[in-house]
Amino acid sequence: MTHLLTFTPTTSEEAIALQQELRKFVIQTDDFEKIETVAGVDVGFEENDQIACAAIAVLRFPDLIIQESVIVRRPITFPYIPGLLGFREVPIVMEALATLKTQPDLLICDGNGYIHPRRCGFACHLGVISGLPSIGVAKTPYLGTHAPVGIDRGSWEPIYDAGEIIGAVVRTQANVKPVYVSIGHRISLKGAIDVVLQCSPKYRLPETTRQADQLSKGNAQPIGQ
Repeated sequence: MTHLLTFTPTTSEEAIALQQELRKFVIQTDDFEKIETVAGVDVGFEENDQIACAAIAVLRFPDLIIQESVIVRRPITFPYIPGLLGFREVPIVMEALATLKTQPDLLICDGNGYIHPRRCGFACHLGVISGLPSIGVAKTPYLGTHAPVGIDRGSWEPIYDAGEIIGAVVRTQANVKPVYVSIGHRISLKGAIDVVLQCSPKYRLPETTRQADQLSKGNAQPIGQ
């Protein structure tokens, strides 16, 4: 797997080939011990999308008290290509992870993981490269079909694509728009849904995502650096 960590694609064809290789390393079962910290991961772009801004907020779990946060800005190194966002965002997130004093037990990414044409979205890509358990939580549908989801908090329905369950549409708050949950790495779909619900006690989005988003938009300052 070492070559997958060091090879940097320069074309979409190379990126797709690497993505298909990375997919083979995705673990779809609960492969972790006790979760004591969860980290929200968000990537934004500034200066006409030429600067990537990676924000990570580490929260204690399950009480969701923020412990540390960091923000890193770097010029982009890969163009915007739908389906290949991991190559644009993962390198700077890895830089941000390296600056943390607290190693998170699990990452919750603002975006998709297994909900992806090649089953290797941003959360899968980051999970495999970092080696950390990871979950993708997206705000909008991207791929697949599902039955109507109930209106109560905790209701969910599987998302299907080509006969395979690739994620779940999850109601984190009653009568509020659902979110789209998928595994990233080293976690089952049921485990991912359970964690996301625990991280969403009051709002539609997990507190991890909310904290990272505030940081990436400059509405909060890094903590513990």
